[in-house]
Amino acid sequence: MNVLIVGAGAIGAFYGALLAKAGAGVSVTCRSDYDYVKRHGFLIDSDMLGSWSFIPRQVLRHSSDLQGTADFVILCTKVLPELDRVALIRDAVTAQTAIVFIQNGIAIEQEIQNAFPDHDIISGLAFICCNRVHPGHIHHLAYGRLTLGDVSGTLSEKTLQLSVAFNRAGIECIASENIITDRWQKCIWNAPFNPLSVLSGGLPTLDILTTQEALVRHIMQDVFNIAKASGHTLPNSIIDDNIASTYAMQPYKTSMLLDYELGQTMEIEAIVGNALRAALEVKVDCPYLATVYALMKLRELKLR
Repeated sequence: MNVLIVGAGAIGAFYGALLAKAGAGVSVTCRSDYDYVKRHGFLIDSDMLGSWSFIPRQVLRHSSDLQGTADFVILCTKVLPELDRVALIRDAVTAQTAIVFIQNGIAIEQEIQNAFPDHDIISGLAFICCNRVHPGHIHHLAYGRLTLGDVSGTLSEKTLQLSVAFNRAGIECIASENIITDRWQKCIWNAPFNPLSVLSGGLPTLDILTTQEALVRHIMQDVFNIAKASGHTLPNSIIDDNIASTYAMQPYKTSMLLDYELGQTMEIEAIVGNALRAALEVKVDCPYLATVYALMKLRELKLR
């Protein structure tokens, strides 16, 4: 199995390293760490799985530089308005390539579907605490479970093959026939904690929850209501389950907070804005989510 990871940051490098452990030939495209990774590869430092080195088969600046073909092109970049995800992967996609994206956000599939209507398109969700701490050095703090599912709502052989590979490498990977609903389920956690980590001035998840649990619950309830009205009914226990699991996990800096601290564009639109636009379509009032979105857009102005 030949795999190209496009966007080998913390998430891409970690899951690429797992596929390499499972026996796949894994190549990567790197942006800021290209020179370092070209010379040294990656160090994966996992609190769950131990530490190991990951030397990609090819380290590339662009997907067009790939030698040979890829059975899977796995896109692991942030979902940002200024980033052309199709252009990032197009040159590496052949007729036999399955396209996978392991990315946050709601309603992010259409762009890929429109560009590659005849390909297997697999949506991926990572439930993980994982950070890039130095060039080529990835620290995996907790969790790591993946959910993969065809955007079409079926389960293709490619999805099952990839799921088996991840499980073989030691991380739980679930193949789902309801991946769009699963995206809403993940948004229950992302919608409060990512923005509030920025708006609070950099507080980790546990500090946010212990002082503002009521606010967190209100934001989660807004997302729950939007999902339900959009045809994606979530378990009634999902808010309590997310609260309990966040209390149980170690304090964690969200990906949005790390982007903010680095002065980089945040995934405001993919995680919060798209959920709000879905609320408008189904006429659901979501005052808490709308307020968080407005405050984040102001914070974004300060960055610019």
